[in-house]
Amino acid sequence: MTTCTATPDIARYARTIDASKRVRWDIDRDVIRGRTFDLAHIFLPDGLSLADELPYLAPAEHRFLSQVQGRTYANMFGLVERFIGAKMLEVSRDHWLGNQTALEAIVRFTDEELKHQELFRRLELLAGAHMPVGYRFDVVPNDVATFVLGKCTWAVLALTCHIELFSQSHYRASIDAAEHLSPLFKDVFLFHWKEESQHAIIDELEWEREDSKLTSEVQRDLAVDDLISLVGGVDGILQGQAKADAAYFLSVCGMGWDRARTEQVNATVLKAYRWQYIVSGALEPRFQEALAKLVSAEQSARIQAALGPLSYAVPARTTPH
Repeated sequence: MTTCTATPDIARYARTIDASKRVRWDIDRDVIRGRTFDLAHIFLPDGLSLADELPYLAPAEHRFLSQVQGRTYANMFGLVERFIGAKMLEVSRDHWLGNQTALEAIVRFTDEELKHQELFRRLELLAGAHMPVGYRFDVVPNDVATFVLGKCTWAVLALTCHIELFSQSHYRASIDAAEHLSPLFKDVFLFHWKEESQHAIIDELEWEREDSKLTSEVQRDLAVDDLISLVGGVDGILQGQAKADAAYFLSVCGMGWDRARTEQVNATVLKAYRWQYIVSGALEPRFQEALAKLVSAEQSARIQAALGPLSYAVPARTTPH
């Protein structure tokens, strides 16, 4: 049992270590367990895929759209964990000769992120072995990481906190309660959630610590600019992947000839991705609270203005959580 009574922050780092030790899991022993995907099951529930906003889909088409999006959902987490792990290794430097409890917490965090990347690479292989040919995920993790890590640490930690908080809310609000979901897919995100819960706490602590280094509103304005740029970069990735996934779905289902349905599928997949990876996190109360403590009213308004064009991307039947 890790114990520390020096400061509240050190105690919070210590609690993440304790939790990390308790929930530690192995990819093969605990998660995959020799299983593969059964295409008779849904992968991503309607609360995330928005497949129910296309009422003309036959049951098999509805299920396949959930599988296409679920495959991308796993790949997207593998993508972002590349830059998250790299950034956390970088910020750990501040603790090398200082707070060893914080250092241990961050080292465990980065070790778990490397494991998650491996898990999502394994899932892509499993999905590819059974799903029809033609799926593409052409986003290069190192290219994305280079772009993200080129922004200031404050903005990268803000984006990281946003991602790891929405991953938890997705599991709690949609994946955990979903019926007829692939048991393997559900288990992947159950175990992922168990470790991400600790990561989000460390994100908040490190983001606040980084914010304390800013000595002027000009620096914070520039940090907010970088965060807005990162959100724009994420949306660019989503636009490209939504187009690729919609084309794959339409081709496999033989709908490409129907212009009206093609437009509807493209719009719905893009809406779903904007909901999954941007809007749901921006609406997460814990993220809003963390951000509000660090920015001025004017800076908050600039962030909201940047998010404005994406605010439509909320499920038609869902109250934002």
